[in-house]
Amino acid sequence: MLKPFALLFIFLPACPDNGLAQKGLKDYYKDYFPIGASVTPRSLSGPDADLILRQFNSLTPENAMKMGPIHPEENRYYWKDADSIVSFAQAHGLRVRGHNLCWHENTPRWLFKDSLGNPVTKEVLLRRLKDHIMTVVGRYKGRIYAWDVVNEAIADDSTVLLRNSLWYQICGDEFIIKAFEYAHEADPAAQLFYNDYNTERPEKRERVYRLLKQLVDARVPITGVGIQAHWSIYEPSEKELVTTIRRFSSLGLNVQITELDISIYPWEKERRELRPGESDSLTTELEQRQAEQYRKVFAVFRHFKGVLNGVTFWNVSDRDSWLNHYPVRGRRNYPLLFDRNLQPKKAYEEVTRFDK
Repeated sequence: MLKPFALLFIFLPACPDNGLAQKGLKDYYKDYFPIGASVTPRSLSGPDADLILRQFNSLTPENAMKMGPIHPEENRYYWKDADSIVSFAQAHGLRVRGHNLCWHENTPRWLFKDSLGNPVTKEVLLRRLKDHIMTVVGRYKGRIYAWDVVNEAIADDSTVLLRNSLWYQICGDEFIIKAFEYAHEADPAAQLFYNDYNTERPEKRERVYRLLKQLVDARVPITGVGIQAHWSIYEPSEKELVTTIRRFSSLGLNVQITELDISIYPWEKERRELRPGESDSLTTELEQRQAEQYRKVFAVFRHFKGVLNGVTFWNVSDRDSWLNHYPVRGRRNYPLLFDRNLQPKKAYEEVTRFDK
């Protein structure tokens, strides 16, 4: 006959593992905002898919819905990759953010040229933009709750407002207005975002604000602004981030963190090769600094509960981060909450601790 304590041991439930399988980011933040990640079709099976389903409740296609991949020729669309991501999300009850409808990069060659290779007129380019947006947004109407409609239209040159892209050269600022109008026509229920980087830097923040105010004052159907959040252990400061969220939300717009990662290196934009002797190791000190930066920014995010209505990481784990290839080809980066073995890092612990 078994002794009482032996029976107790037998019938006690098995102890959970390290908690990763029991509670995810989406659970910690269920009373705050959806937590998402950008994904590729490759992410939708195996260990990556398991991690996504444990941790996230929103997905953004990393590249599959950009104009180049999804609309490579004027009369041809490629739906397979985008469809697979939307279908996966629907099957598992996840939200989807569409990214993106109009950008100066990753656009197909045919878009700005006529059959003779000459620049098209404004009328032709706007018609092509409308056809693209009506087709893409229309296909996913009711299945994608938010779109990055216009991406990175503000110039890097602080002396001017808008980037001197082919969109701007041919259409002036009208392409921005029309893109939002077309997207709203295609899906009146979707949230429509302007999305940009370095928005926390004061001079760019004010130029982004100026554009947003022009759109709001003109009653353009914009509903939100996306703060890309390609940050580092060096920036932004809490004050810069708080000021930015307050500034943009003062216009009555939703605010989302759309492409979050925190690099261990200082900001660079121009592509280059790895320099001789340049280290790309994640030291204990760098990992701790990254964890502290994540702690600070998520404390700010939680403070703005009700203003922020979404936070999305750009990629799932360090293994797949675009920052392993940009701006320095072949330099390892470690910008996310999960390492190359899909295990949570110190930064994960800080993000999920609300007592500091």
